[in-house]
Amino acid sequence: MFLKTSFTTLIVGVFVVYVLHTCWVMYGIVYTKPCSNPKGANCITPFLAGNPKLQLSIYTALRSNAEGGHTLIHKEENFDVNSKFERTINVSLPKKTRNNGTLYALIFVHQAAHDPWHDPRQVHSVAQLTTYMVPKPPEISLISGEDKTQVPYLPGGGARAGATSVSDHPVSHWRSRLTVNIVGDHFLFDREYLPNDVHRYLRVFQNGKKVVYLPLLFVDELSNRVKDLVINSTTTELPLTISYDSISLGRLRFWIHMQDAVYSLQQFGFTEKDADEIKGIFVDTNLYFLALTFFVAAFHLLFDFLAFKNDISFWKQKKSMVGMSSKAVLWRCFSTIVIFLYLLDEQTSLLVLIPAGIGSMIEVWKVKKAFKIQVFWKGGKPTFLFGKLDESERRTEEYDTLAMKYLSYLLYPLCIGGAVYALIFLRYKSWYSWLINSLVNGKMLYTLSTHRKYLCPYHNLCNLCNKCTH
Repeated sequence: MFLKTSFTTLIVGVFVVYVLHTCWVMYGIVYTKPCSNPKGANCITPFLAGNPKLQLSIYTALRSNAEGGHTLIHKEENFDVNSKFERTINVSLPKKTRNNGTLYALIFVHQAAHDPWHDPRQVHSVAQLTTYMVPKPPEISLISGEDKTQVPYLPGGGARAGATSVSDHPVSHWRSRLTVNIVGDHFLFDREYLPNDVHRYLRVFQNGKKVVYLPLLFVDELSNRVKDLVINSTTTELPLTISYDSISLGRLRFWIHMQDAVYSLQQFGFTEKDADEIKGIFVDTNLYFLALTFFVAAFHLLFDFLAFKNDISFWKQKKSMVGMSSKAVLWRCFSTIVIFLYLLDEQTSLLVLIPAGIGSMIEVWKVKKAFKIQVFWKGGKPTFLFGKLDESERRTEEYDTLAMKYLSYLLYPLCIGGAVYALIFLRYKSWYSWLINSLVNGKMLYTLSTHRKYLCPYHNLCNLCNKCTH
């Protein structure tokens, strides 16, 4: 019985198990079991339940441990945990930070009228206000050489450094947003069911027989997007938007896991831009809509895999190209490679680049099958041997050549005209970038022109002729 199970059924079964397991894991993240007996010894009570008077203080320092001095940049007196606010301030940049250095923000939540550095009831967190990225090269006119990239104005009369001259080395960028959250729920934790992800944010103290935990302070790194980054300039001040809002415990735990996942991807070689693509999924999307998106994406991945499997199976068993256009297969291979080179030139995220590269290799394999190419190695050098076409395949090739001939009368002038127009009126990073963009535009035009429903009835004609021949 088990041996007769098809590969497709096995994959669908694994997919269903994966979805159910993911739902169970997500439920475990969002739901935290509270303490059943509030007066029991196992309960950890919140410090916020006593409605203490708090203050929010934010400092900047050159080091995360504040060695070498710190500067107060903002404070919120009479700080209310449940009151949302957003403040924009100007932050003075030390000389070391302006010289491609770093700067940290130290966020304190402490008792009002107390020094945060000596308050035993304070909680604090450290966030990096700068990050290193390679600046995007400016786009210029390839004919005149003019660079009309607009240089954004920054407070203090300076302009963004690197707008006209770009380094290939990472440059310090300023994070213009700082998002702070505190759990507003008066949640009673049970020591036996304390989540591991919350444990590192939990600070407790003994108050008589009770164990009390201080406010759960969280700095949202997912809200730091590449679009908010500004290159450090020669100006002495840069704007910083401080955003605060309370957060539920379930959402905090979800955010912690997502933040750790993004960090893990960066450790595996994902760049800041790659991580930004993932951040946008979580930051710019409602949490419930995100769950729906996950299920849709999961099914889309399943169908893509099954389509990939069937495509490979079809071409693996294909012995004859009767009724099929070999030139279309060759063009599709060329187009896929062009798209891959275009994505590579645009420094696209690895999430898109890797599947495009795999697709390009598959298309090359299809060309080998379509043209019956055999590769022999002699002395370390490859020798290519092309197979011969039979009568039916030769007749198909004639119709294919005839259709491509009439199609080229329209396609080639449009492609050349579009490339010349782009060269004159548009701007690119280099001649290579212009060439790749022109090839991509030509590929899009060819795909539109050869849509089977409208301009390629010769496929049906080929099939009809082959049936008549047989």
